[in-house]
Amino acid sequence: MDLLREPHHDGSPLYVDDESPAPGDLVGIRCSTPGGDGTAEIWVRTTTDAEPVFLRAAETTTDTEAGPDSADRVWWQAKLPLHNPVMHYRFLLVGADRSQRWLTGAGVFDHDVPDAFDFTLSSHQPAPGWSRDGVVYQIFPDRFARSAAADERETPTWATPAAWDDEVVFEGSDPRTPLQFFGGDLDGITEHLDHVAQVGADIVYTTPVFPGESNHRYNASTFDRVDPLLGGDEAYARLTAAVHERGWRILGDLTTNHTGDTHEWFRAAAADEQDPHRSWYCFEADGSYATWMGHQTLPKLNHAAPALRNAFTDGPDSVVGRWLRPPYGLDGWRIDVANMTGRLREIDLNHEVARAVRRTATVVREDALVLGEHNHDGSNDVPGDGWHGIMNYSGFSWPVWEWLRADETEARSFGTPVPVAQRTGQQVVASMRMWLARYGWRTSGASWNILGSHDSARIRTLTGSAARHQVAAALQFTLPGVPMVFAGDEIGLEGVLGEDSRRTMPWGRRDEWDHETFTVYSDLARLRREHTALRRGGLRWAHVADDALVFLREHADGDVLVVVRRAAGPAVMLDGLVVRETLMSTGGASVADGALVSGDGPSLQVLAV
Repeated sequence: MDLLREPHHDGSPLYVDDESPAPGDLVGIRCSTPGGDGTAEIWVRTTTDAEPVFLRAAETTTDTEAGPDSADRVWWQAKLPLHNPVMHYRFLLVGADRSQRWLTGAGVFDHDVPDAFDFTLSSHQPAPGWSRDGVVYQIFPDRFARSAAADERETPTWATPAAWDDEVVFEGSDPRTPLQFFGGDLDGITEHLDHVAQVGADIVYTTPVFPGESNHRYNASTFDRVDPLLGGDEAYARLTAAVHERGWRILGDLTTNHTGDTHEWFRAAAADEQDPHRSWYCFEADGSYATWMGHQTLPKLNHAAPALRNAFTDGPDSVVGRWLRPPYGLDGWRIDVANMTGRLREIDLNHEVARAVRRTATVVREDALVLGEHNHDGSNDVPGDGWHGIMNYSGFSWPVWEWLRADETEARSFGTPVPVAQRTGQQVVASMRMWLARYGWRTSGASWNILGSHDSARIRTLTGSAARHQVAAALQFTLPGVPMVFAGDEIGLEGVLGEDSRRTMPWGRRDEWDHETFTVYSDLARLRREHTALRRGGLRWAHVADDALVFLREHADGDVLVVVRRAAGPAVMLDGLVVRETLMSTGGASVADGALVSGDGPSLQVLAV
């Protein structure tokens, strides 16, 4: 547990008095140093209007609930004035020997590092509390469940019909891949909400429900109605009502970057150069138009056009606003291709669009969530007043994949041309710490921890075993961030890439389910709900080895220690931490004689300390 003796600060309540202060407020911020480490004085360096300012921190005390090892820690406090909407800060640690170190979000350094890794404090409103405390369950409607009504609907002319248990077509450029139609619908989802409850989720997120000539529906033909193949507007109203009756939330999926080429707006624009919708897209003088990644069926929207903004993003009657109102009452949006929205060559309106979407959503519903898709560095796209958070591929998914991947796996990389790398625990934690610093505590806490999605390989295929899959789930539910479970992960569904991962839920073949993993998901969701530390607590790494990670989630309501191993290994000494209760354990791991004892392979332990 040597790492617990590092100087520490994060954005949790033990270290920051107010996570969402008002402009001009003085906010108490604290850091701790290990007793006897020789620290003589601490200064906080912040930037006021981009000018560095130093504030002296005073040695102080905090109550005995400030962590299991609080007696061995010295606490320092300063008051940070919130002069700008977002304030950056770091700590300068001066030793009795006049040595100097910097404490930043990425760790402790004996040399200066870029401000990009400073801690941040924001006066912008945070993501709604329900979104940070919940568990998200992602559903791809065509593949989740069919109601009896689906049998009465005719297969559309664009589609290739498939029986529910057929294999998914996904290899190469097979034209059937986006057209293979299994016929899942919205009433099918409503009928299976008890399953979602058993997983432990309370936020339902579906991929798009608007009509589009594909099984994924990201090529919308209209935003004015729900696809009749899913049951139409009435089925959507039934689903949202059923979700809300359980006290849950439901999110829609909206593509702000493009529409389909069958969209009524685009058809009007393409048919007539003088049509008012022409400016809503990015047409060139020769009649060509910008698209998403060269796909002619996905024409790019031009958010510089005021009329498009009025129809799409601005005001309660816009597309963004109207679906958040009755009779549907969505609780927010996941924004598809958020990273490319409003960007084309020299034009960059991304932040304007993000702010408009959030402004409209929160006018209609004060506690609405707006979360952006981003699968690489999205730090510049979350300044605090746009997207509340992102799908955190970079800061969570990729490090977890690299640590837990099987030596031999058929899973394919997402976004890189080479196989998923294999990393040590030290490399994985270094990556996670850097991304947490780059995004900031509050944004990271509101972003989604995803082990996979409809766009990527399944975690079971990547890890190659139930045991490592369960370790991945433990990280998903116990690290800062919001767990997003892609439907089927909880029962061990497989897939080598995104399209293959969109397999149908095997409702009629429950004997094929991994019921043990299902129980692990359910137990982890329950623990997260019961322990504030796992939702809002701080994060201190305690022990990092090639095959083992140990970290502490701190909160005044109680502290939780998490131990995950990708392989059996030596026992880890607790070094003064006292285990009050074993909350969860798999793989034969145990606690004995003041040590965390390894089992016979991959394992997880969640302990109250």
